[in-house]
Amino acid sequence: MTESITTGELIARFLESCDVTTVFGVISIHNMPILDAIARRGKIRFVPARSEQGAANMADAHARVSGGIGVVISSTGTAAGNTCGSMVEALTAGTPLLHITGQIERDWLDRGWGFIHEARDQLAMMSAVSKRAWRVWSPETALGTLREAVRTARMAPSGPVAVEIPIDVQAAMVDCPVDGALDALRPAPVPRVPFDEAALERLAVALERARRPLLWLGGGARGATAEVAQLMALGFGVVTSVQGRGIVDERHPMSLGAYNLYPESEALYQSCDAMVVVGSQLRSNETLRYQLKLPRPLYRIDADASKDGRAYASDLFVCGDAALALGALAERLRTRMSIDPRFATDLAEARRGATVRIAAGLGPYQGLVDALTAAVAARPSTWVRDVTVSNSTWGNRAVLLSGPREGVHAMGGGIGMGIQMAVGAALAAPDRKTLCLSGDGGLMVNIGELATLVQEDVDVTLFVMNDKGYGVIRNIQDAQYGGRRHYVDLHTPQFATLAAALGLAYRRIDRADAFATQVQAAIDTRGPMLVEVDMTAIGPYASAFAGPPLKKTA
Repeated sequence: MTESITTGELIARFLESCDVTTVFGVISIHNMPILDAIARRGKIRFVPARSEQGAANMADAHARVSGGIGVVISSTGTAAGNTCGSMVEALTAGTPLLHITGQIERDWLDRGWGFIHEARDQLAMMSAVSKRAWRVWSPETALGTLREAVRTARMAPSGPVAVEIPIDVQAAMVDCPVDGALDALRPAPVPRVPFDEAALERLAVALERARRPLLWLGGGARGATAEVAQLMALGFGVVTSVQGRGIVDERHPMSLGAYNLYPESEALYQSCDAMVVVGSQLRSNETLRYQLKLPRPLYRIDADASKDGRAYASDLFVCGDAALALGALAERLRTRMSIDPRFATDLAEARRGATVRIAAGLGPYQGLVDALTAAVAARPSTWVRDVTVSNSTWGNRAVLLSGPREGVHAMGGGIGMGIQMAVGAALAAPDRKTLCLSGDGGLMVNIGELATLVQEDVDVTLFVMNDKGYGVIRNIQDAQYGGRRHYVDLHTPQFATLAAALGLAYRRIDRADAFATQVQAAIDTRGPMLVEVDMTAIGPYASAFAGPPLKKTA
């Protein structure tokens, strides 16, 4: 049984069938049929961001924390273009994200007549920053296209997709199963990539000889928490990429956490007799530009066959879903491992050395790290970080996570995404406190989203490390350009006045001895709050961070 509804309402019903609870975007004349239907139905929360870039970052973080699909709805032309940087971030992070963008009427599309809000080759633009992009040409093809788009976004390796829908298609009538028959609208199933049985058996045979085996876990292993735990029970150690944090509780005695590129870790690697890299790209900034000496033999498990041999040669590659492959591997190795009794002690010592190394560079900010670490340990939290000196120095590793969806960071290295990601993360996990770390320079890139934070009354405590400029660029100029500083000193607002104008709760920390009490008081306050850490008053870090670390050569 069917009824006639607008394509815009069909889209709203389809999103409901995908268990989408929150959508982000900016309303426009070229997406109003969809947003009108979402509002009338009242089943999905729409968050009106102040920019399409911000909306896409919010949807990205919402997907990472919820484990579902993120949804951003933009307009056409310039508005669609505004999402591109955020789509690149989602593509880098492998986030299953659905970008629905408007388009002008079909009668004027692709004529090159300068129709208002049209962008030349918009579909090509979207294709360049997406896993795949589609155009819906008719109301009758809208549902099939959306079902395929969501399937593609979720299918390993996951990533963002884009669907552009002309405004006349959105407003046109189409037959749809009656409301309540949502099963007919459900997205297509996404099969898990099966592993090669023969290759996995060869891997098991090779690993049964290992006495000091180590797993390197990336974001592609997020769904394999239980299976990783089985291997750790057999004696495997674990180190993660930053994207793979929390797959194992970082307080586990057999975890190196994300201390993956420090000299102490590299020394441990050389004592290991096997490493299995699971769901990780082994990216340049986490491998000293691919010069980090990893253990040999080096084995890889990945759902993407193209990862075989990428950056580091594979001694054996198993293509398949991480959870399926690791579960089968643990079963095969259950009675076949003989672990070096000193392995756990050596791993713990390597981790201790790396943490001491980081602590030595903190200077007066040790109290801030301690306070945030204690706060995250004491209550369910989500730890969101922008690209800033503080995150690169300690935020990416020192504040420990216990679950694979407790951390979000700008994986592609783009500045200014933190506050938007915090909004999306907080709405995905409203029962957890969301803490966000940003620099003043990064915050100013998208400062308008502070208004979204307040309007949506999101439970986020935002820590702004204010050094009145681009701190990391200053350090690079000092280290590599003879101390010639150009374009890095920024006019920074009076954050107390700005917060007051927005109706945003505010605290300022200008003494290192105030970190413990001020941080705790801020986190104990429900709702959005900006905490300014005045670095000009407190002083610099003991060690200057001047960009991603490189391998030292003699």
